[in-house]
Amino acid sequence: MDGRDLVRAVAELGTARGRGAWRSAWRHRRADAVGLPRRGAERARVPGLLTGTEPRPGGGVLRFARSELLVRVTVGGAVFWSWDGAEPTPSYAVTGGGPEPDPRAALEADTGGGWRVVSERVTVAVSRHGAVEVRTPGGTVLRRELPPRWWEPVGPEGDDGAVAGEGGGDAAGDGAAVANAAAVATADGDGDAVGNAAGPRREARWLSRAEVPADARFFGLGGRAAGPRLRDGTYRLWNTDPKGGFGPGDDPLYITMPVQMVVADAGTHLVFHDNTWDGRVVLREGEEGAGSGPDRPGTSELRMEGGPLRCWVLVGTPARVLQGWSGLTGAAAVPPEWALGYQHARWGFGSAAEVRRVVSGYRERGLALSAVHLDIDHYDGHRVFTVDEEKFPDLPGLAEELRGQGVRLVSIVDPAVKAGDPVHAAGLEVGAHGAFVRDARGREVRGEVWPGECAYPDFTDPAVREWWGGLYGERLARGFSGVWHDMNEPVSFAPFGDATLPRSARHALEGAGGDHRAAHNVYALGMARAGWEGLVRLRPDERPFLFSRSGWAGMQRYGGTWSGDVETGWEGLRASLALVLGLGLCGVPYSGPDVGGFGGSPAPELYLRWLQLGSFLPLFRTHSAIWAGRREPWEFGPEVAEHARAVLAERERLRPYFVTLAHLARRTGAPYVRPLWWGAPEDRALRDCEDAFLLGDALLVAPVLECGADRRAIRLPRGRWYDTVTGVAYEGPGQVLLDAPRGRIPVLARAGAVLPVRLRSGGGVGLEVWAPARGRTGGGVVIRDPGPGFGAGEVERYTVRWAGAEVLVETEAGAPAEDVTVRGL
Repeated sequence: MDGRDLVRAVAELGTARGRGAWRSAWRHRRADAVGLPRRGAERARVPGLLTGTEPRPGGGVLRFARSELLVRVTVGGAVFWSWDGAEPTPSYAVTGGGPEPDPRAALEADTGGGWRVVSERVTVAVSRHGAVEVRTPGGTVLRRELPPRWWEPVGPEGDDGAVAGEGGGDAAGDGAAVANAAAVATADGDGDAVGNAAGPRREARWLSRAEVPADARFFGLGGRAAGPRLRDGTYRLWNTDPKGGFGPGDDPLYITMPVQMVVADAGTHLVFHDNTWDGRVVLREGEEGAGSGPDRPGTSELRMEGGPLRCWVLVGTPARVLQGWSGLTGAAAVPPEWALGYQHARWGFGSAAEVRRVVSGYRERGLALSAVHLDIDHYDGHRVFTVDEEKFPDLPGLAEELRGQGVRLVSIVDPAVKAGDPVHAAGLEVGAHGAFVRDARGREVRGEVWPGECAYPDFTDPAVREWWGGLYGERLARGFSGVWHDMNEPVSFAPFGDATLPRSARHALEGAGGDHRAAHNVYALGMARAGWEGLVRLRPDERPFLFSRSGWAGMQRYGGTWSGDVETGWEGLRASLALVLGLGLCGVPYSGPDVGGFGGSPAPELYLRWLQLGSFLPLFRTHSAIWAGRREPWEFGPEVAEHARAVLAERERLRPYFVTLAHLARRTGAPYVRPLWWGAPEDRALRDCEDAFLLGDALLVAPVLECGADRRAIRLPRGRWYDTVTGVAYEGPGQVLLDAPRGRIPVLARAGAVLPVRLRSGGGVGLEVWAPARGRTGGGVVIRDPGPGFGAGEVERYTVRWAGAEVLVETEAGAPAEDVTVRGL
């Protein structure tokens, strides 16, 4: 707690909510003192020397003096390994039973006394000391995991081997890990791991250190404000409400995932440590040797406070890696077509009359609007699944009225349930022990949230998820078309300590049992699953619209996310782009920021630049706090309102393209928003470019992220690119300087691209085609919206070629395409 937090905490003692937060924080601290007995002395361990092997499908088990390693290459090339008997499932991230072992991959002897598993796409080599190498088919090392270390209590059953002198050459250079043993062993207590058979050491703290090529760059780890490239530093794996607006220097945030995308000249790989416990990732980029000097590899060190040591690695091009990740963790949900339009939210609408006034303002000014989001102020006393009937006397009527104007209503849903209200009473009847999280003594855990003293549903219990999902029928009956989950890290207001549930709080964890240390990071994932499955049961013919502030690996199955309370400022604008890019590389394609920032009042220039960026991101939504300035475009003056009209009109024109990208994300795992190196990861200049992005394969977007800028430099990938406003062509690779006047940001189209766009006359869908370079061809795919249900949508493939002085656009069958506009001639 810094000085400002202390002053704020003392001041809050003068409010009922503040006093409740103090009481809650003390209760949580006492609960942990009882429920998390302190550990005694601990001893560091390493696997020791290899003693034997056992072949199994796709690989085998390698037994060491003090541990055993399971290695498996699966169909499709994904690599899995784990220590101490941990299996791929059960898992909160991996769907089904996981991919089948590759029958052609077998365990065989390797040089130096080790073993290897060879497959078509990847080779996995294990040394006699337990180091694991992932190699390309040509033998290039993409990742080298040193033998892990773990810390476990000293007892009569422990072995007597010491770390010092063990591990042989594979542990060389890892002395810092031993020195950091005390830093890793800081948490108190023990508990059950999260729903997996992790073996006898599942509660031991452990450390895993990997080396990657010297030129490698790190991306991912969930939603990080700094990035999308992750520099040297420590990144925590604990979903956290950062308390107020955040910027690039704040970490962790709402969504943390042990998922890294590593890009190097040798190749790209994604690594996922399937462990839901609290942890830290320490990244150090490598250095290439000057002259004849040796390279210093990059390193990624993972320290976990418990849970299993199990890991997945996928290798290949970025597109292939994310396709494999989608197959492993589940295909992304496709939002309804209307949810790909512009949406307006505010904490503090206050009444149905104010909602009507805002919607009328958009309509009268000719500004496109798809949805309005209602925050907690529309509840009765902030209580979930209620409505303030005085301020919103006929909510279903309001929803029907707005829907007639093409505008949907979206409702916030928080997980905390006010103690004693009807929802709480109903939850007490669920199952044998009620729906809510309890402490180690069996008492209901209470926290302080917006409604006051609250209980928390245990979303790791299938029966609780089914009950909670049924409650969304009340939201549908009120006329809402979608929901957004908030405060689900989960949050319990606290003037000191961790603003969440006590770590000793008990959870079902799918029947395995355990505590909040294992359940915290997947709490919001369980809530998203409950909401998604409930909405599907209630309306089986409509795709739900759901997005969540917090989540974990696999959350794309149930919808998307948004930035949370990003600060109002240019730093917040830059953080917005970093979040969307980073989440996309973790398999979450649908996300976006609070345009304009959550708190504060953005200057007109900042608001407009944010609106311009947001219009090219999947979730396009303005939002603000109850104390913040307005976010309607006309509130920033006539010039901004006029520019905003063009911004919103262009988003509407491109909405069919966003529909195509949404369906492609589900089919292939490719995010809508991609880094510039997506198609050329070997281009080092592109790997270091963080201020522009690709929207699908067709467009390159270069937002203005600096105050006062009216020009900006853009690094181009290989090929010809057209300025979509001037039509001027530029050749990549290389850098160009383009005008960025206040009314627009530079957007370039790839030569040969096919974009589905909304026709200005009639509202149908036409094709905008950008001419390929002479002697070259182009093409693209279009997937039209199949309606509100779960239809996959028919894939239309088009080719683009020169025929004399004309550009021909043809279907896959060779017929001329219809409603085509060719540009760049």
